[in-house]
Amino acid sequence: MSNEEEEEVDELRRRRMLELQQRIAQEQQRAQVQQQIEMQKQAILRRILTPEARRRLNNLKMVKQEFTNQLELQLIQLVQAGKVQTPITDEQLKEILMRLQAQRRDIKITRR
Repeated sequence: MSNEEEEEVDELRRRRMLELQQRIAQEQQRAQVQQQIEMQKQAILRRILTPEARRRLNNLKMVKQEFTNQLELQLIQLVQAGKVQTPITDEQLKEILMRLQAQRRDIKITRR
């Protein structure tokens, strides 16, 4: 390889390395933002839920994580809108879950 070709290859490597470093930095920043949002959400939930209700929500999160994440956001919105009194007890959370379960439709396909 000539000197020029080696310099081009080195320049390409440097650019590639810079791009990778930038991607890694962006991913780390996104992860930090997500972690901060989650910490804020958990702090709000600690304020608006009784310990029993929080335990129920955490148990549910192990089984249905995406559903629970949406439920947590809905609970926070309900409290902020003043539609629910705080702290939300385990019984109230059960009622909310029952209402949500009743709204969900199960689609059954029967084959003939």
